[in-house]
Amino acid sequence: MNVALLAHPAEEVAPRLLGSVLSCKTSEGTVSIAITETEAYSGTADPASHAYRGRTPRNAVMFGRAGHLYVYRSHGLHWCANVVTGTDGAASAVLVRAGRVIEGEDLARSRRGERVETSRLARGPGNFCRALGITAEHNGADLLACAPVVLSEGESVPAALIKVGPRVGVSRAHDWLHRFYLAGDPTVSAYRLSPRARPSAGA
Repeated sequence: MNVALLAHPAEEVAPRLLGSVLSCKTSEGTVSIAITETEAYSGTADPASHAYRGRTPRNAVMFGRAGHLYVYRSHGLHWCANVVTGTDGAASAVLVRAGRVIEGEDLARSRRGERVETSRLARGPGNFCRALGITAEHNGADLLACAPVVLSEGESVPAALIKVGPRVGVSRAHDWLHRFYLAGDPTVSAYRLSPRARPSAGA
């Protein structure tokens, strides 16, 4: 993966990441997952973005160079992985929502549970990180270097297979069409409207 492909607004990069592969190497082994669902978050211009109110110690990675990993805790329960995009100093990131395990399935299953269906091993952002083994220690990792977490190009996805829709589970700007996913893919998470969602103007 080339940084030039990521140095664009999140809503442009998000569909391009479909089919790309995120790999994480730990002491237990390596798991690789082909991305099937993403969501774009446009920084200070986006009410649903962590960077909407400016830079903080928590979201500082989002304001950095494209190609780094921004990891945060969701609802105090799950880790979520984001690929930083755009230009240095302007926060922008793509949340990886789901994917298909293509390497290390046994390890991913040991982390997710023996009874979990194969298509659900990395379905949803929290499950995606759990299957990969991503935690807070990976926050800020350079995805384009020989780091424990690496983003690489995968199979090309035909434009006809890419669907667009509103974002899942956010209360602000939920109706922005910034969610991208592969049509008919069983690994894609189900759409869920936040009970706190309210109409908003946006892209």
